[in-house]
Amino acid sequence: MEGSTVVAPERRALAAKTMAEAFRLTVEQYGDRTAVRTKDDEISLTWGQLRDRVDGLAAGLAGLGVKRGDTVALAIGNRPEFHIADIAVMSLGATAFSVYATSTADQIAFVVGDAESRVAIIEEAFVERFLAARSQLPKLETIIVLEGARGDGTVAWDDVEGADADVDLEAAWRAIEPEDILTLIYTSGTTGPPKGVQITHRNMIFLVKSVADLFQFPEDGRVISWLPSAHIAERNAHHYVPILFGMTITSCPDPRQVAAYLPAVRPTWFFAVPRVWEKLKAGLEAHLSQDERKRAWLEASTQKVWAEQRGEPVPDDVAALAAEGEEQLFAQLRSMLGLDAAVAVNVGAAPTPPAVLAFFHAIGVPLAELWGMSETTGGGCCNPRERIKIGTVGPPTPGVEVKLGEDGELLVRAEFNMAGYRNQPERTAETIDPDGWLHTGDIAEIDEDNYVRIVDRKKELIISSAGKNMSPANIESTLKGASPLIGQACVIGDARPYNTALIVLDADFAPAWAAQHGLEGKDLAALAAEPAMREAVQQGIDAANEQLARVEQIKKFTLVQGDWLPGGDELTPTMKLKRKPIAEKYADVIESMYA
Repeated sequence: MEGSTVVAPERRALAAKTMAEAFRLTVEQYGDRTAVRTKDDEISLTWGQLRDRVDGLAAGLAGLGVKRGDTVALAIGNRPEFHIADIAVMSLGATAFSVYATSTADQIAFVVGDAESRVAIIEEAFVERFLAARSQLPKLETIIVLEGARGDGTVAWDDVEGADADVDLEAAWRAIEPEDILTLIYTSGTTGPPKGVQITHRNMIFLVKSVADLFQFPEDGRVISWLPSAHIAERNAHHYVPILFGMTITSCPDPRQVAAYLPAVRPTWFFAVPRVWEKLKAGLEAHLSQDERKRAWLEASTQKVWAEQRGEPVPDDVAALAAEGEEQLFAQLRSMLGLDAAVAVNVGAAPTPPAVLAFFHAIGVPLAELWGMSETTGGGCCNPRERIKIGTVGPPTPGVEVKLGEDGELLVRAEFNMAGYRNQPERTAETIDPDGWLHTGDIAEIDEDNYVRIVDRKKELIISSAGKNMSPANIESTLKGASPLIGQACVIGDARPYNTALIVLDADFAPAWAAQHGLEGKDLAALAAEPAMREAVQQGIDAANEQLARVEQIKKFTLVQGDWLPGGDELTPTMKLKRKPIAEKYADVIESMYA
């Protein structure tokens, strides 16, 4: 892809000791370059203009009493004001952290109370929930609302930014130490209340330098901000990394529109969760399947990918057909997608079906899995662009040590390991041992080249009634990779004689399939009851079973009527399965599959 051979320039910010210092160094170097913008430039701020907005808000926050060591809650979507607010809080030596858009009033009360925040900066959409949570938050003094004051205890952003305050901002940011807490990432709480992961300036600086060693970002780096800012992946890839590299951040307020932003932005780094890549693949395959020649090019290029992965020579006829596909089709596809300038394209947060990875490699997009967690500041392992092993998350990034515990648990030691869980020293001691090894909770394998393969979460492994150990995440990934009709899958089988699955239809592909088969106009609930739909999903299950060991195969499945949404009963805001709540909610359905 174009852009991959550009030599990365020297970034002064990489010499910084704190993120606040890094921001100032980037402003010095790239003051006239665009820092944050909306897609059509309704808002567009250079790094110099961003600094002025940051300083104006920081002064106002200081006037409200925000100082080094405090925390400030942010409930702001993907818009330029998020970056202004976060850096303003950071510049005072305080800790900014984000609340998920799907959070209830009680969930807001928990995280804001745990962080002991006296100030929150929110969008209007959060006002009702924050006011409802306020009775549980005696320390929360001021709620700043972007769109203007909305009742008692709220003030307008415009009345805070630029307010007179007796504060020396340069002295404030220079007083920040590397061990100060930069941000809090509250875990999604699949197994209990969220834990506040404390990430220091030192953690983040190390993480970004590790990225700098791995990726050679060009001078005009561009990213799209579209994931929830409460998630470590968004803060890293689309906020902190751009600060150190002087990248341009384009805000995408609706994550469902991110595919439309790609050709408009042509990002040099694009990170997305597996579901996005699965949907892109399904759409492209539907387009390519209508042309026999295009199908042949894709098939040949896919064969070439797998031969290279196995270290085998590529047959001449296959190589020739793949080269023809590159010349006649794949370059145009990359341009159409908006990925033709990407130096790095990555996927993480959940297992990715190998077929999805191979598809993008076949069209010349070297999609690389990476692995990290909030407790490791989002860093850990990543496939290098020139040596990607499909099915692994790559080797540890520079400066990172990994090893396996006695039970196969992945242990990580690096400067990005968190400072600990906020207010939970016992949980911290359980996670980081006296030698500095962080126990990840992931079962993994490490090959002869030091590449890591994640098997599954330690607590989520299935042990059948016959004593066979299985990874539900691996099975679910195989199911989703076998049929674009399968949007979500939850495998059941712990202490059971065989495996079953709850299947959720894909909200985009299922209606399109239905329209082609005389079932247009039906919603997901109605489609789940259609015999033709069940038969089509069964074909996908059958195809997946061919790729699975006999003990892993799905014997029965149920089509769930409706969808599973992030932050709902079944999925966390980061789209991880809430296995225990699912088991409870669908208990009757599950038991019927074993009757």
